[in-house]
Amino acid sequence: MKIALLGYGKMGQIIERFAIERGHEVVLKISIDNLEDLNKDNLAKADVAIDFSAPSAAVDNIYKCFEAHVPVVVGTTGWYGNLQQIKNDCATSDNTLLYGSNFSIGVNIFFHLNKVLAKLMNNYPAYDVQVEEIHHTQKLDSPSGTAMTIAEDIIEAIDRKSEWLNEVIGTPIPDVVKNEQLLIESHRIENIPGTHTVVYSSEVDDIEIKHTAHSRAGFALGAVIAAEWLQDKKGFYSIADIFNFK
Repeated sequence: MKIALLGYGKMGQIIERFAIERGHEVVLKISIDNLEDLNKDNLAKADVAIDFSAPSAAVDNIYKCFEAHVPVVVGTTGWYGNLQQIKNDCATSDNTLLYGSNFSIGVNIFFHLNKVLAKLMNNYPAYDVQVEEIHHTQKLDSPSGTAMTIAEDIIEAIDRKSEWLNEVIGTPIPDVVKNEQLLIESHRIENIPGTHTVVYSSEVDDIEIKHTAHSRAGFALGAVIAAEWLQDKKGFYSIADIFNFK
């Protein structure tokens, strides 16, 4: 499989290592230094593109892949306000895209556990719930896409929560959190690949589930596995389509 890497920073370099180890070839590497190379002709050399760029670049990168009719795996977050439009355009242009807020196998297992626990906790209103996410200081979006996925899955399952509210630790605190709001606390600390925690608290006890990434390797390997899975497929997919938890 020939791969185009859109975003050749730390993540892109780890993805390249896993891709080569798994017998693939990286034919295009796009960084801030060679953006002019991201064009239809160069993309056409690849069987699939993997995007780990920046929120501000992701949408343009996706449409360039659509123009070249190259399937694209999108690990960048912070662009989901355009998700429905891109889904529609993917279908009308007969293209292929797979996106996810986190490609780690462990995190996707965590997503499933979070959904199961939230359905159980819907029956116990004595417990309030909160999400915490910790990432390195270079992370551009807040809250993380992973934390947003966790929060939205909780809101879908728990009737007493209707929206999430983000508090970035170290900045002015938000207004008083209302009972129907789910608080996401975002921390930015040097050299933290990603930690996500869900805590249900009552007067008598706490219930907590937590995922701690030891490095970016899990995200990178998952992205390569997703690109392999996407081969010979058409359409719009999320990372959840790869896993068969049901």
